[in-house]
Amino acid sequence: MADQRTTWSFYGGLRMDDHKALSTERPLQRMPMPARLILPLQQHIGHSAEPAVQVGEQVKKGQLVANAVDFVSAPLHAPTSGTVIEIGDRPIPHPSGLNDACIVIEADGQDAWAELPEPLPDYHAHSSAQLRERIRWAGIVGLGGAAFPTAAKVNTSGQRPIDSLIINAAECEPYITCDDALMRERAGDIVDGIVILRHLIDARECLIGIEDNKPEAIASLRQAITQSGQQDIEIVVVPSVYPSGGEKQLIQLLTGKAVPSHGLPSAVGVLCQNVATAAAIADAVLRGRPLIERIVTVTGHGVGQPGNFLVPLGTAADVLVQHAGGYTDRVHELIHGGPMMGFGLRDDRVPITKGTNCLLAASRDEAPPAEPERPCIRCGQCAEVCPAQLLPQQLFWYARARDFDKVQDYHLFDCIECGCCAYVCPAHIPLVHYYRFAKTEIWAQERDREKSDLARRRHEARQARLERLERQRKARLRKKKEALESKSGASDAVDPKKAAIEAAMQRAAAKKAAQQAAPSSED
Repeated sequence: MADQRTTWSFYGGLRMDDHKALSTERPLQRMPMPARLILPLQQHIGHSAEPAVQVGEQVKKGQLVANAVDFVSAPLHAPTSGTVIEIGDRPIPHPSGLNDACIVIEADGQDAWAELPEPLPDYHAHSSAQLRERIRWAGIVGLGGAAFPTAAKVNTSGQRPIDSLIINAAECEPYITCDDALMRERAGDIVDGIVILRHLIDARECLIGIEDNKPEAIASLRQAITQSGQQDIEIVVVPSVYPSGGEKQLIQLLTGKAVPSHGLPSAVGVLCQNVATAAAIADAVLRGRPLIERIVTVTGHGVGQPGNFLVPLGTAADVLVQHAGGYTDRVHELIHGGPMMGFGLRDDRVPITKGTNCLLAASRDEAPPAEPERPCIRCGQCAEVCPAQLLPQQLFWYARARDFDKVQDYHLFDCIECGCCAYVCPAHIPLVHYYRFAKTEIWAQERDREKSDLARRRHEARQARLERLERQRKARLRKKKEALESKSGASDAVDPKKAAIEAAMQRAAAKKAAQQAAPSSED
């Protein structure tokens, strides 16, 4: 296990106070099961899950309550036993503040488990497809914040071979320490998940990228690797520069490879997974357990007892904050996520989801009110810190002008929304808000275009079908007419027997007429 691997650097970024000690002074705590759980059907990138239960149905812990409906989708499971009391729209953690479809479970206090699939301790004897199906069944998504369905991400068939499996342990955003707590408490599970992942994708090497401000986590991982005997897993310590935990930035740091614009890490032979995702994979494969809980950091000077908590999915944010000592008189804003990439919550009754890594109860000093936006002075500081090497000024101008073609020419979708540009902007322009707006509009236009194309294809298919049916109808009529004409023509042909009869009748008629015309003998 070598820790002296050569590292590279990435462009831009910020050195910031990490404020992590605030939540790491206390050990990891388990959150008591709340009386009610709210499970949004959309807890991942991709298509929403569809309910597999009905109102009034009794469910057990770990039971499937919503099915994945597409390749990029993820199922949901009940975090405890109880009764489904509602399926409908509820507030969810989202920048829009809008409601979305949720399953509401009232706990029965029994916490009784459903029948789970058999653990797979001999996972080496199972195919990659079988392991991916177990990961898919468990509803595992990227727990670093992106929430991309893991089963889809590890499906590397048809792609170039994966050279490097990179485990993201950087956790670079200030205040957030849930991965740090996980590494300290469950390093062995992380290593087990890494070994399973490596077997699944057949990676040549495995690198764990971790920032240098986590000495306890580094020591815990080293011990777990030693105990596992997996000495070829490398821990690579990187400087604490935000956003070193960005996927492309971490790949650059550890391998020197640059992921191409609009490309995926697999294009350079790399697969990246978060440490919490690795631990969830170990739970699914080795214990047959779905993803029904996660570690959440509750921190900031606006909460009484900051710390890290193992929380059942669906727990309301206000219930979790109350368990962490409740709000203090310094609280100014409750932020879902960290101060750089998170967003303020309008309602603290929203549920904890798979993508929730932190609740920051920020004081006014930690999250000062936004200052009035002023005109851009073209100082260029935003471009200097952009880790994706974009041109934030141009993106801002074209996004504001709603020139969505031009904004894509400047590689809008390479923006990771890290917030570095807005952080250093002396004009206090909320640059990331403009980028998110432009992305949302482009996605909406693309969905409308897809719907329009689908409607056009359906119309064209209908017209083609009607034309085909009309051609078939005309062909049938033509054949029928030809048959009738053929029959009529055949009936008009001379029949010898009929002709002889007709001739005889004509002779008889002529003879009779001649007799009538002849003079009488009496005349």
